[in-house]
Amino acid sequence: MEERYEVRYSEKLGREMGHAVFGHAGKLCLAFPPQNGHTWDFRNFGMVETVKPWIEAGKIRIICPDAIDEESWSDKNGDGRYRAEMQEKWFSYVIEELIPEYLEWGEKAMATGCSMGGLHAANFFFRRPDVIDTLISLSGVFDASYFFGDYMDDIVYNNSPVHFIPNMPDDHPWLDLYRQSTIIFCCGQGAWEDKMRVDSAELDRILTAKNVPHWADFWGFDVNHDWPWWQKQLPYFMGHVLGNP
Repeated sequence: MEERYEVRYSEKLGREMGHAVFGHAGKLCLAFPPQNGHTWDFRNFGMVETVKPWIEAGKIRIICPDAIDEESWSDKNGDGRYRAEMQEKWFSYVIEELIPEYLEWGEKAMATGCSMGGLHAANFFFRRPDVIDTLISLSGVFDASYFFGDYMDDIVYNNSPVHFIPNMPDDHPWLDLYRQSTIIFCCGQGAWEDKMRVDSAELDRILTAKNVPHWADFWGFDVNHDWPWWQKQLPYFMGHVLGNP
């Protein structure tokens, strides 16, 4: 399996940003780290290994971007506007600087991640279904107020799927793109999954109301918020999306 690390200067963030690449061909799959995680988490916690057969078969290339959660979502004592602006700069970095390097004209990407990585994956998909057409979100929270508390502005709103999707008018072009996409979100019902279960149920309700096909999968009461379960879930859903390797 081909593996490499790349570093590029980001004009959006004004700093060098690294990302890891796994694979040589296939659909681009953005794999986001969990809260305060970084480039190598997806590999170091065994997630890349779980989908290695699809990587080696040339069905997917996994790109693991670095994140800046400590400056945005996680900095609960920081200034709300600054935190929101840092999230937006990072979002723009991924969409406008990182992804175009790997997508050919007309291609679209897949997004996945666990925990906060599940939030990131969903946020990127629901904001830009013109760039991403497949979502596999594992144990994600979809309500930005979980991290920003009572602070809400235009940026936080636009990074909170359970807030902005319900207000989309019926003729919004993104709704048709959602309906043409593959949308999967999953969580367990065991330890540390309470908020994820609530948000997944709410997103399920919202998408159903908008007539958007999706798969909301709630695993058992023994399924907790941890890597061993995500290592089972990702290849399970990847098989449904890509077929056998």
